[in-house]
Formats: sequence, C-alpha cells, structure tokens
Amino acid sequence: MKEGERIKFAIAGLGHIGKRHAAMISQNSECAWVAGCDTIAKEQLKVSGNPIPWFQSVDDLLKSDVDFDVLSVATPNGLHEAHALQGLRAGKHVLIEKPMALTKAGCEQIIYEALHQHRQVFCIMQNRYSPTSVWLKEVLMKGILGKVYMVQINCFWNRDERYYTPGNWHGTRELDGGTLFTQFSHFVDIMFWLFGDIKNISGRFANFNHQGLIEFEDSGFVQFDFVNGGMGNLSYSTSCRDKNLESSITVIAENGMVKVGGQYMNEVEYCHIKDYTMPLLPPANPPNDYGPYKGSAANHHFIFENVVDVLKGRSPITTNALEGLKVVEIIERIYSLKANVV
Repeated sequence: MKEGERIKFAIAGLGHIGKRHAAMISQNSECAWVAGCDTIAKEQLKVSGNPIPWFQSVDDLLKSDVDFDVLSVATPNGLHEAHALQGLRAGKHVLIEKPMALTKAGCEQIIYEALHQHRQVFCIMQNRYSPTSVWLKEVLMKGILGKVYMVQINCFWNRDERYYTPGNWHGTRELDGGTLFTQFSHFVDIMFWLFGDIKNISGRFANFNHQGLIEFEDSGFVQFDFVNGGMGNLSYSTSCRDKNLESSITVIAENGMVKVGGQYMNEVEYCHIKDYTMPLLPPANPPNDYGPYKGSAANHHFIFENVVDVLKGRSPITTNALEGLKVVEIIERIYSLKANVV
C-alpha cells in the first residue's frame, strides 16, 4: 500500500459496533468506507445518508465489483469465523471484532487462511490503549512491582432485558457464545497481555437473574495460577441492577500494590509501590455509549490507525491474530469447566 493512498474498508454488520467502525473510518483521512453489508436495510439501520453500495450478505459483497482492501467483521460473534474466512479467501485483509471466533479451532482456521493468502488479520482489543493499561504494562515490564503474588479482576456490569431483547442474537449459545465472549473478553485480553497464560483453572458459574433471556451463565468466579508465577481470580457478572458497577484489576506484588478501577478500568484508584512516584496519566476516553447500557473504552480509533500503519509498512500489528486466538482459547478452557447453566 502506497503513501497517499486511502485504505478502503467494507463493513459486514452495521449494528452498534459496525456503526462505530464506520465513524472511525470516516474520521480518518487515510481511510475510506466504500461498502456496507447487513441483512437489515440501510434505512432501518439509519445509515441511508451514506451513498455507499449496500449488500445483504458477505457473499453478495465479495461477488460485486466493489474494490476494497479490508473487510471489517462486526457481525454476531458466531459468524466472525465464517465471514473472516470468506474475506481472506477473496484476498482481503480482515479486521475482526472481539471475539476472533468462538473456538480455538476457528481461530486456527483464520490464521491458516491468512498465511495461505498472505493477508493480515487484525483483532480488536481496544482496552490495551487506555492510559491506565499502558501505565500498568510499563510498571510490570520494567519490574517496578517486582514478583507478582496475586491478581484480582472484577467485571460487574448491567445487561438486562434492555440489552437481551426478544429475537436478538445476544444471549444465544450459537451466535453470542457466553458472557465472557461478548461482555468481558477485553478484560481476559488485558489479563493475558499483562500477566501471560494461566493454568490450574477452577470455577463456579450461575445464572442469577437472566432466566429466559440467555442460554448460559450471567456470573462466575474463576480461580487460576499464572504460568509466569502468582495466582489470580476473575469474578464477573452482568446481574448488576440498572447500570454497570466496576471493571477493576488489583495487583499484590513484591514491591507494592496497585488497583486500576472505575466502571471501565479507566482510573488508577490505588498505587503504593516502593520508591515510586505515580505519574500524571492522560485522561481516558469515555466508554462506548449504547443508550441504556455502556461498553468498554472508546478506543477504536487506535485500531484503525494501526491498520493503516501496518498496511503502509510503518509499524507492526498491536493486537495480532495469535493474541486473538489466545483469548478465545483461555475462555474456551474456562467454559470447559461449566455445566449447563440456564
């Protein structure tokens, strides 16, 4: 890709997240949105003001004469694998919303096809770009905290009938996959990015107040050891009343303690480290606002900037396909412990 050329994107799936992709593309002078794809009409999705070609399926899009470089996959979770493979086999780079797929095997298929086609796979894990995440990564990488003893991750959100609406794919095993896939995979990614892989996993799961709305758990306690040393716990729930409570990570280590918290892991709530002065961090971006409920930090613009930089040979991928696979594989191992919870 030459300097001066705009990277052309086609978006598959124009729900809340797909519209976020469209906004990021439109705001980047090195990007162009050239086609949309959804089973729902443009007018119903309220994107009819954009004169781009519109297609009812990825098949129809790829059979058309629309020229584009990157297929942005923002369809339901259970379709990510199939749509990414279609794009790659058509010679397109793919940008995949979390999760990369719903199985490790699916992720492996995507990586194999990308290697075969000599194309790039970008995975969206935007929480890594938050100032608090960047700071904590630096503190750990430089050994400032010393040996890690314990890590506690809390993800307590609200997802009620305003989110799990009748006839929606949210809440189904086939297309949603589970609470860790749809709501909290960003935090599994942060855990893996900061501390590495896990082992000796145990867990408890329950559906407290989503009977009839979802086909899996709404809450869980997961305990484990880190391969690199130390032990951890992930506690999560979507049973909070009316609004999100917190997303936080607490680290107890050899040289001190830190807690990154707030509703979206967006602020340093506590920092006490031997011979260390906490720096002033840039302000975090607000969460993605979907009306009655909120999502993770609005950092998607960093992802699209990285896509441009990679395709123009300026920098490496910040969230590559192997990391996307690892997040799915960790969730898959956690869910292998779970009996049917409905």
